[in-house]
Amino acid sequence: MTKAPNNPLKTAFIQLGILPFLLVAAIAFFALNESRFLSSLNIFNVARQSTFLIMIAMGQMIVLLTAGLDLSVGAVVGFAGVVSALVLKAMVAAFPDAMVLAAIVAMGSGVLAGMVVGLINGIGVALLNVPPFMMTLGTMTSLVGVSLSMTKGLPVTQIPDAFQDMLGYGRMFGMAPAMVFTIVLFIAMWLLLNRTTVGRYFYAVGSNIRAAQLSGINTKRQLMLAYLICSAICGMVGVLFLARTGSAEALNGSNYGLQAVAACVIAGVSLFGGAGKVRDVVLGAVFIVILTNGMNLIRVESYVQQIVLGAILILALVADQLRTRLITR
Repeated sequence: MTKAPNNPLKTAFIQLGILPFLLVAAIAFFALNESRFLSSLNIFNVARQSTFLIMIAMGQMIVLLTAGLDLSVGAVVGFAGVVSALVLKAMVAAFPDAMVLAAIVAMGSGVLAGMVVGLINGIGVALLNVPPFMMTLGTMTSLVGVSLSMTKGLPVTQIPDAFQDMLGYGRMFGMAPAMVFTIVLFIAMWLLLNRTTVGRYFYAVGSNIRAAQLSGINTKRQLMLAYLICSAICGMVGVLFLARTGSAEALNGSNYGLQAVAACVIAGVSLFGGAGKVRDVVLGAVFIVILTNGMNLIRVESYVQQIVLGAILILALVADQLRTRLITR
């Protein structure tokens, strides 16, 4: 009996998932419908705009690997930006000639603010056994209120130009600072997940937390570490976002919550934990930015963009289930 020839598309789908197909389709569609899409200026804009989402998606991936979920990532970005802005202005007022010191303290304050939130999330999930969805939903709601209280509902403006030049519009190794931070973070995350015991433990906890406990893994520590890393990354994004925009407010990162989850799911990170690659998450985030950028260029209304993003997220989930069945067969 002759064996039927393999379908190349089916084989590619099983090996790579749906993301490459979505990426190629989006690029082809927007290139055919908008001449500016493939211009060097727009490609640079996509690369710059994708940096924040890539970093947040990598942080969200760590949490998803442990079968968790962090809904507070966007609120952490806004909160860290507010803390950094207030600390920066206070430092500049106290030490007007020490801009570098003020910038370092402001950056440290933003990251530390993120880590405090991550620690709270980690304690709630790991030690108090609060479901991740409810824990991070509560944190998200509270953080927005805290940020609004700190700013009295108004944006924090008048950020020194030197700070924006340093971390927003300046150049590091010929690139925008956010791009450099993204590349460094990607390398660190790849090494963490592929070359360290701690990284392998994240996968083990998400795959089967009971089996991980029986094998001697400190699962509570791993869960807390996952939320700590995620929020620390979001804190850094809050600082970079402040430097880029020159203002801080509670809702600065509100769009990143859904987008980060979508980028991870489209990239094949399992919502049930234990599966996902950081390389694919980067491509997933780039796809989300390309999709948003292309729809803006062809003048798609913002509410339609939300519909498209939600539909693609559902499509990615269905495709992931189909791929799992094909792999099982």
